[in-house]
Amino acid sequence: MAYFDFTSFEVSFHQYVKYVLGKPLAETTKKDQLNAVSYAVGKYLMDINFDTQERYAKNDVKKVYYLSMEFLIGRLLSNNLLNLGIFDACARFLKKQGIDLEELVEEEQDPALGNGGLGRLAACFLDSLASLDMPGFGYGINYDYGLFRQVIINGHQREKPDYWPNRSSPWLIRRSGEQYMLPIYGKIEDTLDRNGEYNPMWTNWKLFMGRPHDILVSGHGGRTVNRLRLFSAAASEDFDINIFNDGDYLKAVRRKITSESVTKILYPSDSKDVGKELRLVQEYFLVACAIRDIIRNYETRHKNYETFYERVAIQLNDTHPSLAVAELMRILVDEKGLEWEKAWGITVKTLAFTNHTLLPEALETWPVSILGKVVPRHLQIIFEINQRFIASVKEKFGEGSDDMIARMSIIQEGEEQQVRMANLAIIGSHSVNGVARVHSDLVKTRLVPEFYSLWPEKFNNKTNGVTPRRWVVACNPELAKLITDAIGRRWIADLDLVWELEAFQNDPGFLDRFRAVKQTNKKALADYIKDTVFETVDPGSIFDIQAKRIHEYKRQLLNVLHIIHLYLSIKDNNKDIKSPRTFIFAGKAAPGYHTAKLIIKLIHNLAAVVNKDPQVNQQIKIVFLPDYRVTLAERLIPAADVSEQISTAGMEASGTGNMKFAMNGALTIGTMDGANIEIYEQVGKDNMYIFGLGVEEVEALRPHYLPREYLEKDDRLKQVIYALRSDRFSQSEPGLFRPLYNLLMSPTDHYLHFGDFGAYTAAQEAIGKDFLEPARWSAKALMNTARTGTFSSDRTIKAYASEIWGIQSQIQEQDLW
Repeated sequence: MAYFDFTSFEVSFHQYVKYVLGKPLAETTKKDQLNAVSYAVGKYLMDINFDTQERYAKNDVKKVYYLSMEFLIGRLLSNNLLNLGIFDACARFLKKQGIDLEELVEEEQDPALGNGGLGRLAACFLDSLASLDMPGFGYGINYDYGLFRQVIINGHQREKPDYWPNRSSPWLIRRSGEQYMLPIYGKIEDTLDRNGEYNPMWTNWKLFMGRPHDILVSGHGGRTVNRLRLFSAAASEDFDINIFNDGDYLKAVRRKITSESVTKILYPSDSKDVGKELRLVQEYFLVACAIRDIIRNYETRHKNYETFYERVAIQLNDTHPSLAVAELMRILVDEKGLEWEKAWGITVKTLAFTNHTLLPEALETWPVSILGKVVPRHLQIIFEINQRFIASVKEKFGEGSDDMIARMSIIQEGEEQQVRMANLAIIGSHSVNGVARVHSDLVKTRLVPEFYSLWPEKFNNKTNGVTPRRWVVACNPELAKLITDAIGRRWIADLDLVWELEAFQNDPGFLDRFRAVKQTNKKALADYIKDTVFETVDPGSIFDIQAKRIHEYKRQLLNVLHIIHLYLSIKDNNKDIKSPRTFIFAGKAAPGYHTAKLIIKLIHNLAAVVNKDPQVNQQIKIVFLPDYRVTLAERLIPAADVSEQISTAGMEASGTGNMKFAMNGALTIGTMDGANIEIYEQVGKDNMYIFGLGVEEVEALRPHYLPREYLEKDDRLKQVIYALRSDRFSQSEPGLFRPLYNLLMSPTDHYLHFGDFGAYTAAQEAIGKDFLEPARWSAKALMNTARTGTFSSDRTIKAYASEIWGIQSQIQEQDLW
């Protein structure tokens, strides 16, 4: 742990209050105090960042740059204090000033820089890179607004602007004087150079600017501070002075407004062409700014681009940054004057691609017409890449390979040609990885088998991980203290060491303390639920939590069907379920995803019936917590008894929520899907509740799936579905849930809800029985915490570093404590 002179912290705090705020401490608001503490912490971070940069420069290290449309970083104050090792010292100092540090932590707002697992994974990776003292940096967009802020009105999801006051954030450093001019739109003129060679000229382009802002990323132990660089868009000029002088001010500033809208909101709606164009412009903006910045950094020490890939690695986080292939080629060929083949070799050796989905609709494609309008030179380069690639495939496989070529081509033929961004990323990268073992296998065998047959050496697996610094130490401090008291502090930097907790699985005293930590967290969540949605829940009941994006494949609807079954068992059949349950949901539905929004409405209507019924509400309660985000996850995960990971097998790429819940002592109920399989292998069959169809069984069943056959065989399911159809949960809105009924009864239900209902119900019954034995349950929960060391993002990053990026730790002798 690095040593800090805390006196300088105290001085910085008081200087900020006096000279920046210009008021006595007694007159400061909570926001003022938060900014003052953040300022003092920021000075530490900046000093370490300078030392880090000097270390990297001295060794002329290879660096990795992680390009992602999302970085779901969460609150930063507590995370930075913990990583620097000064949380307790800061709390003591503030207490002397009459300030509660925990209240300041609650004052901080989540940065609106991401939406879900993709962005949270990126944030975990940055934490691990810094904690492992590796030269790794993030590139993203400095959004003004996140995806949306979810509010619930009469059970319906409503979307409100999710504004993050980024311009006043104490963590965001504006790099004044640095900016990149980016060409966009225009056309290509076919010309020849002085040697008579084809020389395309990109002309009549417009310019807009990318202005960098940095968030410093602290590593555990305070030895290394890297950065996340975010770009804001601006017009190349504030307004056209000639138009302004003609008296049309609104027209004069229109270009400025249009340019700045590029970074206004995360994922603008692409339901109309104008939205599609804006989203494409965002992706180009990220890629163009990032690569220009990477090249500027490279050129401070190097001029020879033939060795570019020896000092630079670029990781593409899903398909959103795939234009990096064309942009890097454009710069190397058009601006640096490299021959095509040499530039292509450098590009492929520099870039690597992570696939995050098996859902066809999530694999981006762009109409050629829009791509040609926005970045005409890039489209030209993409066609050239594709032409050369197709020629190489024909040379290897012969002229009879037309069907294979049609599937592998970057250009998808049809009524309107589309550019397949995943194909572009695969062709333009030297590494293609999935994010869980089963997912990586399905990428090779189901998603892009032709590419795997061509380049098997490109494909590999890197199972996701999460940082224990945020997802145990920060969000569950009582559990962290219990672990540290038992096995020491080194587990925070090396999560594999938590296996030592296995020695306590038969220790009644330790299990009592472990159970007490869980109960404290459940009481805290119960208080939050009371304050937020005004529902009283019993902390002694099973807290069964499903917190994730609302989507049919994640099967919140299967969870709901089981809850209806329990409700009917109690209400109509007078059953005592023995172990009371509190079912807690959290998650957002995409604004245009009507089925997912209807599932949210069903959860609320069911809750309204169940929670008000005295015959039922002593045994089950239902809660939906709105606006799921990092801060809410930090409340939910430590309090969970049961973690719902029930996606249809073969649909979830990996999942990271499953890892976070297990680390914090929740027992998983789940299918053999994504990283559930690897968790199962680690924690053992006795410490999870695995149910349902496997990947191969799902594939075999789909063509022959007949939901009515399941109804005929299972009276419980029949009772549930008839209750749904009968408007029992929508008496004031008859027919409201008919679309869900139709979906479930259709042989084309891709997610096979009925196929897993019986097995899921049986697994839930087993949970209820096991929870009646507290010591046995606690031992199972402890085994989850003790056996999830491999799911640290430190392990994942070490694998990326050695097998894909070729980077290493820059502090060989790590004095952790």
